[in-house]
Amino acid sequence: MPAFAYRVARSDGTTLEGRAEGDDEQAVRSQLEGQGLLVFRLRRLGALPSFLDAGWWTRRTLPLQEFLIFNQEFLALVKAGLPILKVWDLLIERTRRPVFQGVLRTVRQDVRGGASLAEALSRHLSQFPDLYIASVRAGEQAGNLPEVLQRYIAYLKLIIGLRQKMMKALSYPAFLVVVGVAVVAFLLTYVLPTFSAVYGESTTAIPPATKALIALVQAFQANVFTAAALLVVSAAGFRMWMRTPEGRARWDRFILTPPLIGEILVNHYTVQFTRTLSTVLGAGTPLITALPIVRGAVSNRFIADGLAAATERVREGGTLAAALGQARTLPRLALEMVAVGEETGALETMLRDVAELYEGDLDQRLNQLTTWIEPVLLLIMGVIVGAIVIVMYLPIFQMAGTVR
Repeated sequence: MPAFAYRVARSDGTTLEGRAEGDDEQAVRSQLEGQGLLVFRLRRLGALPSFLDAGWWTRRTLPLQEFLIFNQEFLALVKAGLPILKVWDLLIERTRRPVFQGVLRTVRQDVRGGASLAEALSRHLSQFPDLYIASVRAGEQAGNLPEVLQRYIAYLKLIIGLRQKMMKALSYPAFLVVVGVAVVAFLLTYVLPTFSAVYGESTTAIPPATKALIALVQAFQANVFTAAALLVVSAAGFRMWMRTPEGRARWDRFILTPPLIGEILVNHYTVQFTRTLSTVLGAGTPLITALPIVRGAVSNRFIADGLAAATERVREGGTLAAALGQARTLPRLALEMVAVGEETGALETMLRDVAELYEGDLDQRLNQLTTWIEPVLLLIMGVIVGAIVIVMYLPIFQMAGTVR
C-alpha cells in the first residue's frame, strides 16, 4: 500500500508531521480530515524526483500574480450571475497552464458530484491556500461569495505589493554583490596569475604583501575541488538542518535579531499576520478557527510557533492581545492596538489599521536600507578591488623606484 508524508494542524493550532498509508492521496486526506486535522501538505513517498517527472518543466503552483488574475475573472463571472458550473467551464477555457487546468477540471467534477466549492478546493492545497479555501467556505455559508472574493482580491494585491517592495529593496544590493564578487574573481584567477608569471622572471624582490596574495591564490587553485566539495557539503548540511523543525525555528528566530534587517522582517511579518487575520475575520470566520489558518500563512516558523501557543491561550479564554504578548510575536504598539480593538469590538478594523501602520513603517525602513546599503557596498567593493590592484602593482612601483 502506498505511503504518504503529511503535515497537518490540530484544532489547537499545533502542527504534526508524519506518515500514513492509503490506497491513494484522497483516501489518506479523508482519513486525516476525519480525525479533525487540517491538512497542509500531503506527498506520496517513493515518487520520482520532480526533475525526473515527465512534466518537470511545468510549474506546479500558480504564480501569485496569475492567481490574482484568476480570482478577478472568477469574481466577474460570479457577479454576472452565471451558474457555478458554467463559471468553472469558462475559467478552465481561459487557463493556459496545463497543471492548473487539470486541477480546475477535477474541482468542477467534484462540484458536479455534489461537493461544495470549498470542499472541492480543499482537495488541492498545493494550488489553493488555506486562507483562500476558508474565505470561499465562509462566503458560501453566508451567501456573500462575491463580497468575500473581492476582499480576498484586495488582500492579494496588498501582499503582492509588499513582496515587490521587498524584492525591489534587495535586488540592487544583490546585483552589486554579484558584480563585485565577479570582478574580484576575475582579478584573482586571470589577472594575478599573469602578473605572477612576470614577477617570477624578474630578479627584483617581490614585496611581502604581493607574495602573500600570490600564495593565497595558488593555494586556492590547488585545492579548488576540495573547497568546492566542502562548500557543497556545507550547503547540503545547512539545507537538511533547515528542514528540521528545530533548525528552521532557530534560523527564523536568528534572522529577526540583526538591527536593521531584523526590524524590517519584524514589520514584514507583523503586516503579514495582521492583514491575513483581518481578511479571515472579515470573511466571517470565528477567531478560534481563523488563528490556525493564519498560522499556516505566516512564513516565519518562530513566529508561527508563537501563534500556536497564543491560539491555545485564546482557546482557554484569554484575549488575543494577552496571548500574543506572552508569545512575544508582535511589537508592543501592535499589541496595544489589538487590545483596543478587542475592547471596542472592532478587532477586524483595528487589525487592518495595524497592517497599514506597519506597512508605512516598512516603506520607510526599506528606503533607509536602500539609501545606506548601496554606497556601503560600493565602498567595500571599491576598497577590496583597489587593494588587490595596488598589491599586484607593488613590485612595479618598487622597480620604478629602483630605476630612479
